[in-house]
Amino acid sequence: MTNASSTYLSIVLGAIVGGLITWWVYKIQKKTTVKQDETLRRIDDLEESHDMVLKSIQSFQQHQEKLLNKIINLEDKINSIIAESNRHD
Repeated sequence: MTNASSTYLSIVLGAIVGGLITWWVYKIQKKTTVKQDETLRRIDDLEESHDMVLKSIQSFQQHQEKLLNKIINLEDKINSIIAESNRHD
């Protein structure tokens, strides 16, 4: 084999090996990108779910506060009726 043919063969083999390595790295990066996109989508879904749960909890807390205020008002009315009843006796 002559020096020229050896050089050409080395260039061709180098191009093939380089192409294979490039293709392999591309495939790995593609898989990583797909996994990252899926993870980001799941994070977005969890954030939306978290926001819905948070709104639900806030609504429940507001309802509980209203209910507590009504109970306190009822207790005050009962105490005033008892106090009036005790004055008349």
